[in-house]
Amino acid sequence: MKPFLSAITGITPLLAGGLAAALALGTASVALAQSSDKSASGKTVVTFAASHFAEVGRGDRLKAWVEKFNQSQPDIEVKPVTIPFSSFATTIFTQMGGNGGPDVIRFDLPEFYAAVAAKSVLPIDDIVKDGAHTFTAADQYMKVEGKRYGFAFDTANYAMVYNAALLPNGTPPKTFEEFVKLGKEATKDGNYGFAFRATMAERGGVWYDLTNFVYGFGGRWSKPDGTPTFNSPEVVAGVAAYKTVYDAGMIPKGTDAATYRRMFWEGKVAMEIDNGGVATILTSQGKAHPIAAAPSPFPHKEQGMILAPVTINANTKVKDAAGKFLQWALQPQQQQELQTLLGAANVATTVERTPEELQAMPWLKVYDAQTPNSVPALPQGLETKAPEIQQIIVQQLLKVLQGGVAPQTAMDEAQRLITARVLAQK
Repeated sequence: MKPFLSAITGITPLLAGGLAAALALGTASVALAQSSDKSASGKTVVTFAASHFAEVGRGDRLKAWVEKFNQSQPDIEVKPVTIPFSSFATTIFTQMGGNGGPDVIRFDLPEFYAAVAAKSVLPIDDIVKDGAHTFTAADQYMKVEGKRYGFAFDTANYAMVYNAALLPNGTPPKTFEEFVKLGKEATKDGNYGFAFRATMAERGGVWYDLTNFVYGFGGRWSKPDGTPTFNSPEVVAGVAAYKTVYDAGMIPKGTDAATYRRMFWEGKVAMEIDNGGVATILTSQGKAHPIAAAPSPFPHKEQGMILAPVTINANTKVKDAAGKFLQWALQPQQQQELQTLLGAANVATTVERTPEELQAMPWLKVYDAQTPNSVPALPQGLETKAPEIQQIIVQQLLKVLQGGVAPQTAMDEAQRLITARVLAQK
Protein backbone atom coordinates (compact mmCIF):
# COMPACT_ATOMS: atom_id res chain seq x y z
CA MET A 1 0.00 0.00 0.00
CA LYS A 2 1.24 3.49 -0.79
CA PRO A 3 2.45 5.26 2.38
CA PHE A 4 -0.56 7.05 3.83
CA LEU A 5 0.83 10.57 4.22
CA SER A 6 2.56 10.66 0.85
CA ALA A 7 -0.61 9.49 -0.82
CA ILE A 8 -2.67 12.18 0.88
CA THR A 9 -0.06 14.85 0.16
CA GLY A 10 -0.35 14.04 -3.49
CA ILE A 11 -4.09 14.57 -3.41
CA THR A 12 -5.01 17.67 -1.49
CA PRO A 13 -2.55 20.03 0.15
CA LEU A 14 -5.07 21.59 2.55
CA LEU A 15 -6.28 18.25 3.84
CA ALA A 16 -2.76 16.89 3.91
CA GLY A 17 -1.58 19.87 5.92
CA GLY A 18 -4.17 19.27 8.60
CA LEU A 19 -3.45 15.59 8.69
CA ALA A 20 0.29 16.10 8.81
CA ALA A 21 -0.18 18.39 11.81
CA ALA A 22 -2.36 15.81 13.45
CA LEU A 23 0.25 13.15 12.90
CA ALA A 24 2.97 15.35 14.31
CA LEU A 25 1.01 16.38 17.36
CA GLY A 26 -1.26 13.54 18.14
CA THR A 27 0.02 10.15 17.08
CA ALA A 28 1.50 9.27 20.41
CA SER A 29 -1.48 10.43 22.41
CA VAL A 30 -4.28 8.94 20.34
CA ALA A 31 -5.10 5.39 21.21
CA LEU A 32 -5.53 3.07 18.28
CA ALA A 33 -9.03 1.75 18.33
CA GLN A 34 -8.47 -1.17 15.99
CA SER A 35 -8.41 -4.51 17.69
CA SER A 36 -7.94 -8.02 16.47
CA ASP A 37 -8.11 -9.45 20.00
CA LYS A 38 -10.83 -11.68 21.20
CA SER A 39 -13.35 -10.33 23.66
CA ALA A 40 -13.63 -11.72 27.18
CA SER A 41 -16.32 -14.06 25.87
CA GLY A 42 -14.00 -15.29 23.11
CA LYS A 43 -15.75 -13.38 20.28
CA THR A 44 -13.85 -11.65 17.47
CA VAL A 45 -14.01 -7.91 18.13
CA VAL A 46 -14.88 -5.44 15.33
CA THR A 47 -14.54 -1.73 16.20
CA PHE A 48 -16.99 0.65 14.51
CA ALA A 49 -16.47 4.45 14.55
CA ALA A 50 -19.22 6.95 13.72
CA SER A 51 -19.67 10.51 14.92
CA HIS A 52 -23.34 9.64 15.56
CA PHE A 53 -22.27 7.69 18.66
CA ALA A 54 -21.33 11.02 20.33
CA GLU A 55 -24.78 12.58 19.75
CA VAL A 56 -27.22 12.92 22.62
CA GLY A 57 -30.17 10.59 22.16
CA ARG A 58 -29.40 9.34 18.66
CA GLY A 59 -26.03 7.97 19.81
CA ASP A 60 -27.63 5.69 22.39
CA ARG A 61 -30.22 4.49 19.88
CA LEU A 62 -27.47 3.66 17.38
CA LYS A 63 -25.53 1.72 20.03
CA ALA A 64 -28.69 -0.26 20.80
CA TRP A 65 -29.04 -1.02 17.06
CA VAL A 66 -25.45 -2.36 17.01
CA GLU A 67 -26.15 -4.43 20.11
CA LYS A 68 -28.90 -6.27 18.21
CA PHE A 69 -26.19 -7.56 15.88
CA ASN A 70 -24.08 -8.64 18.85
CA GLN A 71 -26.99 -10.54 20.34
CA SER A 72 -27.49 -12.38 17.04
CA GLN A 73 -23.85 -13.48 16.66
CA PRO A 74 -22.13 -16.31 18.56
CA ASP A 75 -18.62 -15.41 17.34
CA ILE A 76 -18.51 -11.64 16.62
CA GLU A 77 -18.87 -8.54 18.79
CA VAL A 78 -19.03 -5.01 17.32
CA LYS A 79 -17.80 -2.31 19.70
CA PRO A 80 -18.91 1.31 18.99
CA VAL A 81 -16.09 3.90 19.01
CA THR A 82 -17.30 7.33 20.13
CA ILE A 83 -15.50 10.31 18.56
CA PRO A 84 -17.13 13.79 18.33
CA PHE A 85 -17.81 15.17 14.85
CA SER A 86 -15.46 18.14 15.37
CA SER A 87 -12.40 15.89 15.76
CA PHE A 88 -13.59 12.78 13.94
CA ALA A 89 -11.67 13.08 10.66
CA THR A 90 -8.41 14.18 12.26
CA THR A 91 -8.55 11.41 14.84
CA ILE A 92 -9.39 8.68 12.35
CA PHE A 93 -6.76 9.71 9.80
CA THR A 94 -4.15 10.00 12.53
CA GLN A 95 -4.91 6.46 13.69
CA MET A 96 -4.90 5.14 10.11
CA GLY A 97 -1.57 6.85 9.49
CA GLY A 98 -0.18 4.79 12.38
CA ASN A 99 -1.41 1.57 10.70
CA GLY A 100 -4.36 1.34 13.07
CA GLY A 101 -7.82 2.81 13.35
CA PRO A 102 -11.32 1.33 13.73
CA ASP A 103 -12.21 -1.65 11.56
CA VAL A 104 -15.45 -0.13 10.25
CA ILE A 105 -15.76 3.64 9.70
CA ARG A 106 -18.68 5.90 8.87
CA PHE A 107 -17.04 8.77 6.93
CA ASP A 108 -18.38 11.99 5.46
CA LEU A 109 -17.99 12.01 1.69
CA PRO A 110 -14.83 14.21 1.32
CA GLU A 111 -12.90 12.06 3.80
CA PHE A 112 -14.23 8.89 2.15
CA TYR A 113 -12.83 9.89 -1.24
CA ALA A 114 -9.54 10.97 0.35
CA ALA A 115 -9.24 7.59 2.08
CA VAL A 116 -10.02 5.73 -1.17
CA ALA A 117 -7.38 7.73 -3.06
CA ALA A 118 -4.83 6.94 -0.33
CA LYS A 119 -5.76 3.22 -0.48
CA SER A 120 -6.60 3.40 3.21
CA VAL A 121 -9.95 1.61 2.85
CA LEU A 122 -10.75 -1.73 1.22
CA PRO A 123 -12.80 -2.51 -1.87
CA ILE A 124 -15.80 -4.55 -0.68
CA ASP A 125 -17.26 -5.97 -3.91
CA ASP A 126 -16.82 -9.43 -2.41
CA ILE A 127 -18.94 -8.42 0.61
CA VAL A 128 -21.71 -6.27 -0.94
CA LYS A 129 -23.18 -7.53 -4.21
CA ASP A 130 -24.86 -4.96 -6.48
CA GLY A 131 -27.95 -7.01 -7.30
CA ALA A 132 -28.61 -8.22 -3.79
CA HIS A 133 -30.18 -4.98 -2.51
CA THR A 134 -32.54 -2.20 -3.67
CA PHE A 135 -30.02 0.61 -3.30
CA THR A 136 -31.08 4.25 -3.54
CA ALA A 137 -29.72 6.51 -6.28
CA ALA A 138 -26.91 7.63 -3.95
CA ASP A 139 -25.25 4.22 -4.31
CA GLN A 140 -23.78 5.27 -7.68
CA TYR A 141 -21.27 7.43 -5.77
CA MET A 142 -19.89 4.52 -3.75
CA LYS A 143 -17.65 3.17 -6.50
CA VAL A 144 -14.27 4.48 -7.67
CA GLU A 145 -12.81 3.16 -10.93
CA GLY A 146 -15.39 0.39 -10.93
CA LYS A 147 -14.73 -0.86 -7.40
CA ARG A 148 -17.11 -0.55 -4.46
CA TYR A 149 -15.51 0.90 -1.34
CA GLY A 150 -18.63 1.30 0.81
CA PHE A 151 -22.36 1.94 0.89
CA ALA A 152 -24.42 4.88 2.08
CA PHE A 153 -24.85 4.69 5.84
CA ASP A 154 -27.03 7.84 5.74
CA THR A 155 -27.92 10.60 3.28
CA ALA A 156 -29.67 13.95 3.79
CA ASN A 157 -31.53 15.65 0.93
CA TYR A 158 -32.21 19.36 0.47
CA ALA A 159 -35.63 20.96 -0.01
CA MET A 160 -37.42 24.18 0.89
CA VAL A 161 -39.01 24.49 4.33
CA TYR A 162 -41.48 27.27 4.96
CA ASN A 163 -43.66 28.87 7.60
CA ALA A 164 -47.06 29.10 5.92
CA ALA A 165 -48.25 31.79 8.35
CA LEU A 166 -45.67 34.22 6.92
CA LEU A 167 -46.44 33.61 3.24
CA PRO A 168 -49.26 35.35 1.35
CA ASN A 169 -52.10 32.80 1.02
CA GLY A 170 -49.91 30.32 2.94
CA THR A 171 -48.73 28.57 -0.21
CA PRO A 172 -45.10 27.98 -1.27
CA PRO A 173 -43.66 29.32 -4.56
CA LYS A 174 -43.35 27.02 -7.55
CA THR A 175 -41.03 29.14 -9.70
CA PHE A 176 -37.94 31.22 -8.98
CA GLU A 177 -39.73 34.42 -9.99
CA GLU A 178 -42.64 33.65 -7.63
CA PHE A 179 -40.14 32.76 -4.90
CA VAL A 180 -38.48 36.21 -5.07
CA LYS A 181 -41.89 37.94 -5.21
CA LEU A 182 -43.22 36.11 -2.15
CA GLY A 183 -39.91 36.59 -0.31
CA LYS A 184 -40.17 40.33 -0.77
CA GLU A 185 -43.81 40.40 0.32
CA ALA A 186 -43.03 38.40 3.47
CA THR A 187 -40.23 40.80 4.44
CA LYS A 188 -41.97 43.23 6.78
CA ASP A 189 -42.65 43.91 10.45
CA GLY A 190 -39.20 42.59 11.45
CA ASN A 191 -39.64 39.34 9.50
CA TYR A 192 -37.67 38.14 6.46
CA GLY A 193 -38.74 36.17 3.43
CA PHE A 194 -35.64 33.96 3.13
CA ALA A 195 -32.19 33.30 4.61
CA PHE A 196 -28.90 31.88 3.38
CA ARG A 197 -25.17 32.29 4.06
CA ALA A 198 -23.00 34.91 2.36
CA THR A 199 -19.78 35.32 4.39
CA MET A 200 -16.31 33.79 4.15
CA ALA A 201 -16.54 32.90 7.85
CA GLU A 202 -19.12 30.27 6.83
CA ARG A 203 -17.39 29.19 3.65
CA GLY A 204 -18.49 25.56 3.90
CA GLY A 205 -22.12 26.52 4.38
CA VAL A 206 -22.01 29.07 1.56
CA TRP A 207 -20.73 26.31 -0.72
CA TYR A 208 -23.75 24.09 0.04
CA ASP A 209 -26.21 26.99 -0.29
CA LEU A 210 -24.70 28.10 -3.61
CA THR A 211 -24.54 24.54 -4.93
CA ASN A 212 -28.33 24.23 -4.54
CA PHE A 213 -28.78 27.32 -6.73
CA VAL A 214 -26.23 26.08 -9.31
CA TYR A 215 -27.77 22.60 -9.53
CA GLY A 216 -31.25 24.14 -9.55
CA PHE A 217 -30.37 26.10 -12.68
CA GLY A 218 -28.99 23.02 -14.42
CA GLY A 219 -25.30 23.49 -13.62
CA ARG A 220 -22.58 21.15 -12.36
CA TRP A 221 -19.21 22.13 -10.98
CA SER A 222 -17.45 19.66 -13.29
CA LYS A 223 -18.03 16.86 -15.75
CA PRO A 224 -17.83 13.22 -14.54
CA ASP A 225 -14.24 12.97 -15.82
CA GLY A 226 -13.20 15.99 -13.73
CA THR A 227 -13.23 18.58 -16.55
CA PRO A 228 -14.01 21.88 -14.77
CA THR A 229 -17.20 23.74 -15.74
CA PHE A 230 -17.11 26.57 -13.23
CA ASN A 231 -17.88 29.22 -15.89
CA SER A 232 -20.54 27.30 -17.84
CA PRO A 233 -23.77 29.20 -18.65
CA GLU A 234 -25.73 27.08 -16.16
CA VAL A 235 -23.29 27.70 -13.27
CA VAL A 236 -23.27 31.43 -14.06
CA ALA A 237 -27.10 31.40 -14.04
CA GLY A 238 -27.05 29.88 -10.54
CA VAL A 239 -24.59 32.50 -9.30
CA ALA A 240 -26.71 35.26 -10.86
CA ALA A 241 -29.82 33.89 -9.11
CA TYR A 242 -27.94 33.93 -5.78
CA LYS A 243 -27.09 37.57 -6.45
CA THR A 244 -30.73 38.34 -7.28
CA VAL A 245 -31.86 37.01 -3.89
CA TYR A 246 -29.01 38.79 -2.08
CA ASP A 247 -30.04 42.14 -3.62
CA ALA A 248 -33.80 41.66 -3.18
CA GLY A 249 -33.89 42.92 0.42
CA MET A 250 -35.49 39.65 1.57
CA ILE A 251 -32.64 38.13 3.68
CA PRO A 252 -31.14 39.17 7.05
CA LYS A 253 -27.70 40.06 5.67
CA GLY A 254 -24.71 39.24 7.88
CA THR A 255 -26.47 36.72 10.11
CA ASP A 256 -24.88 33.28 10.43
CA ALA A 257 -26.74 30.01 9.99
CA ALA A 258 -27.22 29.43 13.72
CA THR A 259 -28.88 32.84 14.05
CA TYR A 260 -31.22 32.70 11.08
CA ARG A 261 -32.26 29.12 11.89
CA ARG A 262 -33.21 30.29 15.36
CA MET A 263 -35.09 33.18 13.74
CA PHE A 264 -36.93 30.61 11.60
CA TRP A 265 -38.17 28.53 14.52
CA GLU A 266 -39.13 31.77 16.29
CA GLY A 267 -41.40 32.63 13.34
CA LYS A 268 -39.31 35.46 11.86
CA VAL A 269 -38.12 33.85 8.59
CA ALA A 270 -40.62 32.56 6.01
CA MET A 271 -38.47 30.23 3.85
CA GLU A 272 -35.17 28.30 3.91
CA ILE A 273 -33.55 25.75 1.63
CA ASP A 274 -31.89 23.28 3.95
CA ASN A 275 -31.22 19.60 4.53
CA GLY A 276 -33.47 17.15 6.34
CA GLY A 277 -31.37 17.19 9.49
CA VAL A 278 -31.92 20.93 9.88
CA ALA A 279 -35.63 20.49 9.15
CA THR A 280 -35.82 18.09 12.08
CA ILE A 281 -34.20 20.68 14.36
CA LEU A 282 -36.56 23.44 13.15
CA THR A 283 -39.52 21.19 13.86
CA SER A 284 -38.41 20.21 17.34
CA GLN A 285 -37.35 23.71 18.38
CA GLY A 286 -40.22 25.63 16.79
CA LYS A 287 -43.33 23.76 17.82
CA ALA A 288 -45.27 27.06 17.92
CA HIS A 289 -44.42 27.65 14.26
CA PRO A 290 -44.80 24.28 12.47
CA ILE A 291 -42.93 23.90 9.23
CA ALA A 292 -44.02 22.56 5.88
CA ALA A 293 -41.81 21.54 2.96
CA ALA A 294 -41.89 21.91 -0.80
CA PRO A 295 -39.45 21.29 -3.66
CA SER A 296 -36.91 24.07 -4.08
CA PRO A 297 -38.34 26.69 -6.51
CA PHE A 298 -35.75 26.31 -9.28
CA PRO A 299 -36.11 25.34 -12.96
CA HIS A 300 -34.39 21.97 -12.37
CA LYS A 301 -35.16 19.39 -9.65
CA GLU A 302 -31.53 18.57 -8.81
CA GLN A 303 -30.29 19.72 -5.40
CA GLY A 304 -27.27 19.00 -3.24
CA MET A 305 -26.98 16.01 -0.94
CA ILE A 306 -25.03 15.19 2.22
CA LEU A 307 -23.80 11.62 1.80
CA ALA A 308 -21.99 9.60 4.48
CA PRO A 309 -20.59 6.17 3.46
CA VAL A 310 -19.60 3.29 5.71
CA THR A 311 -16.43 1.44 4.74
CA ILE A 312 -13.72 -0.96 6.02
CA ASN A 313 -10.27 0.20 7.13
CA ALA A 314 -7.44 -1.27 5.02
CA ASN A 315 -5.51 -1.88 8.27
CA THR A 316 -8.15 -4.19 9.69
CA LYS A 317 -7.21 -7.70 10.73
CA VAL A 318 -10.83 -8.84 10.97
CA LYS A 319 -12.20 -8.17 7.48
CA ASP A 320 -14.46 -11.23 7.39
CA ALA A 321 -16.12 -10.32 10.70
CA ALA A 322 -16.48 -6.67 9.64
CA GLY A 323 -18.04 -7.85 6.40
CA LYS A 324 -20.65 -9.91 8.26
CA PHE A 325 -21.65 -6.81 10.20
CA LEU A 326 -22.05 -4.78 6.99
CA GLN A 327 -24.10 -7.57 5.41
CA TRP A 328 -26.33 -7.65 8.50
CA ALA A 329 -26.75 -3.84 8.36
CA LEU A 330 -28.08 -4.05 4.79
CA GLN A 331 -30.92 -6.43 5.60
CA PRO A 332 -34.43 -4.89 5.31
CA GLN A 333 -35.28 -4.95 9.03
CA GLN A 334 -31.98 -3.37 10.01
CA GLN A 335 -32.31 -0.71 7.29
CA GLN A 336 -35.85 0.11 8.47
CA GLU A 337 -34.71 0.47 12.08
CA LEU A 338 -31.64 2.51 11.11
CA GLN A 339 -33.68 4.97 9.00
CA THR A 340 -36.14 5.44 11.84
CA LEU A 341 -33.47 6.17 14.42
CA LEU A 342 -31.60 8.55 12.06
CA GLY A 343 -34.73 10.69 11.58
CA ALA A 344 -34.95 12.69 8.32
CA ALA A 345 -32.09 10.81 6.67
CA ASN A 346 -32.32 8.01 4.12
CA VAL A 347 -30.23 4.83 4.34
CA ALA A 348 -28.50 2.68 1.73
CA THR A 349 -31.60 0.93 0.44
CA THR A 350 -35.09 2.15 -0.38
CA VAL A 351 -37.18 2.07 2.81
CA GLU A 352 -40.81 3.21 3.06
CA ARG A 353 -41.71 5.44 6.01
CA THR A 354 -44.05 4.09 8.65
CA PRO A 355 -47.50 5.71 9.12
CA GLU A 356 -46.37 6.88 12.56
CA GLU A 357 -43.34 8.69 11.11
CA LEU A 358 -45.39 10.43 8.43
CA GLN A 359 -48.05 11.48 10.91
CA ALA A 360 -45.42 13.05 13.18
CA MET A 361 -43.39 14.61 10.34
CA PRO A 362 -45.51 14.89 7.18
CA TRP A 363 -42.82 17.03 5.51
CA LEU A 364 -40.64 13.90 5.27
CA LYS A 365 -42.54 12.99 2.08
CA VAL A 366 -41.02 15.99 0.29
CA TYR A 367 -37.49 15.18 1.44
CA ASP A 368 -37.80 11.49 0.56
CA ALA A 369 -39.20 12.35 -2.89
CA GLN A 370 -36.04 14.35 -3.56
CA THR A 371 -33.76 11.29 -3.25
CA PRO A 372 -33.63 10.47 -7.00
CA ASN A 373 -32.71 14.09 -7.77
CA SER A 374 -30.01 14.60 -5.14
CA VAL A 375 -26.40 15.02 -6.24
CA PRO A 376 -23.33 15.26 -3.95
CA ALA A 377 -22.21 18.86 -3.58
CA LEU A 378 -18.60 17.94 -4.38
CA PRO A 379 -17.24 18.60 -7.89
CA GLN A 380 -17.36 15.20 -9.58
CA GLY A 381 -13.96 13.80 -10.48
CA LEU A 382 -12.32 16.50 -8.36
CA GLU A 383 -13.63 15.40 -4.96
CA THR A 384 -10.25 15.33 -3.23
CA LYS A 385 -9.51 18.88 -4.38
CA ALA A 386 -12.79 20.25 -3.02
CA PRO A 387 -11.35 22.39 -0.17
CA GLU A 388 -9.16 24.48 -2.47
CA ILE A 389 -11.93 24.75 -5.07
CA GLN A 390 -14.49 25.87 -2.49
CA GLN A 391 -12.12 28.60 -1.26
CA ILE A 392 -11.74 30.07 -4.77
CA ILE A 393 -15.43 29.80 -5.69
CA VAL A 394 -16.66 31.48 -2.51
CA GLN A 395 -14.08 34.26 -2.89
CA GLN A 396 -15.40 34.96 -6.39
CA LEU A 397 -19.02 34.74 -5.23
CA LEU A 398 -18.39 37.39 -2.57
CA LYS A 399 -16.94 39.67 -5.27
CA VAL A 400 -20.25 39.28 -7.11
CA LEU A 401 -22.40 39.89 -4.02
CA GLN A 402 -20.45 42.68 -2.41
CA GLY A 403 -18.08 44.04 -5.09
CA GLY A 404 -20.37 44.42 -8.06
CA VAL A 405 -18.38 42.01 -10.26
CA ALA A 406 -20.50 40.43 -13.00
CA PRO A 407 -21.24 36.69 -12.43
CA GLN A 408 -19.71 35.68 -15.79
CA THR A 409 -16.53 37.65 -15.07
CA ALA A 410 -16.19 36.16 -11.59
CA MET A 411 -16.70 32.58 -12.73
CA ASP A 412 -14.30 33.02 -15.66
CA GLU A 413 -11.72 34.05 -13.09
CA ALA A 414 -12.66 31.07 -10.87
CA GLN A 415 -12.15 28.71 -13.82
CA ARG A 416 -8.74 30.27 -14.53
CA LEU A 417 -7.56 30.18 -10.91
CA ILE A 418 -8.71 26.62 -10.27
CA THR A 419 -7.08 25.40 -13.47
CA ALA A 420 -3.79 27.15 -12.71
CA ARG A 421 -3.55 26.72 -8.95
CA VAL A 422 -5.43 23.51 -8.13
CA LEU A 423 -5.64 21.25 -11.16
CA ALA A 424 -2.03 21.89 -12.19
CA GLN A 425 -0.79 20.35 -8.93
CA LYS A 426 0.77 16.93 -9.30
